[in-house]
Amino acid sequence: MLDGVSLDQLRTFVAAVDEGSFSAAARKLNRVQSAVSGWVSGLEDQIGVTLFDRSGRFPKLTPQGALLLTDARSIISAVDTLKARAKLMTSGLEPELSVVVDVFFPTSAITAVVKEFAERFPHTRLKIFVEGLGAGYQPILDGRCSLGILASLPVSFPTLSIERIGEFSLVVVASVDHPLSRLSGKIPRRELAKHVQLVLTDRSELLAGKDFGVLSPSTWRLADLSTKYAFLKDGVGWGSMPWHMVEQDLVAGALATLDVEGSPKEGVKIDICAVHATDSLPGPAGQWLIDRLSCSPIY
Repeated sequence: MLDGVSLDQLRTFVAAVDEGSFSAAARKLNRVQSAVSGWVSGLEDQIGVTLFDRSGRFPKLTPQGALLLTDARSIISAVDTLKARAKLMTSGLEPELSVVVDVFFPTSAITAVVKEFAERFPHTRLKIFVEGLGAGYQPILDGRCSLGILASLPVSFPTLSIERIGEFSLVVVASVDHPLSRLSGKIPRRELAKHVQLVLTDRSELLAGKDFGVLSPSTWRLADLSTKYAFLKDGVGWGSMPWHMVEQDLVAGALATLDVEGSPKEGVKIDICAVHATDSLPGPAGQWLIDRLSCSPIY
């Protein structure tokens, strides 16, 4: 019996509740009142539950009806979402977009754009992963993500299309209490080598055996940027950080930039790129995300 429950019956049930009467529901649904009454009665017969108390002037939800109303709304919403996503598929708009964002990319920029995305593409489900170094490229290479917003690497990826959309500065910093912060003028690399360098480790095997920007034989490898940031503030070692993450600490005097010999004090510029498989172009939602992030402030 329950298999015979129709979407029309559920919509009529919900309309009767929302409009307050069968006659008002009939007007909303452009049906005669007898048809509305018939749909609701048929639904009650099929599920074996009385949904409305009809003893008064207007039908009143029974306690059982009130409980089932939530289920009815959920079913209707799920069907409407299914129809909307099916329509997206036939129109070329992605029903789901999986994006991997570089750990160096400003979180505030992503948050602002994602808010706009939700309004512009309400039926496109968005999945966001945050990774760094080769671990950012791995999900695109193996097909788990269709798009990446990633820092460029001095490595070739022949199967990937890589388009520059901005840049940020990577600065070398240490706590103001660290011995290196007390040195004046250009700091020779031999001085850096005397102290522990904090290095972000790659959670993939893509860059196995490769190190970038490692200047000290004594390194501590950290799996996430937030831990590295906390260690730096506490004076545990020195290391490079994106300028936008440490800007306030530099202004407040908690951290200091290290003027390293052979490197610009204002930091090394690193490109941020939109990355996707060469044989799989971004759809409308993905391209909108790329275009919008290209306009976001990246430091």
